[in-house]
Amino acid sequence: LGCGAVDYITKPFSMPIVRARVRTHLELKRHRDMLENLSNLDGLTGIPNRRMFEAHLDRSWRLGLREKAVVSVILADIDHFKAYNDSQGHLAGDECLRRVARILGSQVRRPMDLVARYGGEEFIGVLYGGSPEGVVTVAEAMRTAVERAAIPHRSSPVANHVTVSLGVASLVPLRDGSPTALVGAADQALYCGKESGRNTLRVFDFT
Repeated sequence: LGCGAVDYITKPFSMPIVRARVRTHLELKRHRDMLENLSNLDGLTGIPNRRMFEAHLDRSWRLGLREKAVVSVILADIDHFKAYNDSQGHLAGDECLRRVARILGSQVRRPMDLVARYGGEEFIGVLYGGSPEGVVTVAEAMRTAVERAAIPHRSSPVANHVTVSLGVASLVPLRDGSPTALVGAADQALYCGKESGRNTLRVFDFT
């Protein structure tokens, strides 16, 4: 056991005991995997949480560095969500977050892409490969999908339904670059969109 083993079976082997031990360890492995998965999911929306996003972005960045592939971040913010909570109540606010999470997540379908809850009413996506133009198409699909859902928002000065503003940043990773800077660029683009009226999409220009 001091060498790292967690169980052992002495000779002569008894097949019923061997099968029982194997079943026990398989069940323990399932429980560990389940707990690890839960720790990577947002408790309210059920989608990946910020911790999982950061790990996924780091992997995508390192892979993009090796393969010279584009890595993109989409940052989305529900417009005037505080006003929604104040007028509709927190239970309705929670349901709104769940619905928006499902809508945003449904727009990414490739195994290397991910949408996570970033915090509060913010969501963030990581898209690997493809073109910056393709990422903008995905982000616009997210915006229009939320708008088409027509979730009532009586307190919004933007529309009578829930809308989102999005910021997009795409680049091929550089050795002296940082995935954190990519998120910061998407955040700047999002800020510009919110300043110019919301329910909009802005793309960060690295040139």
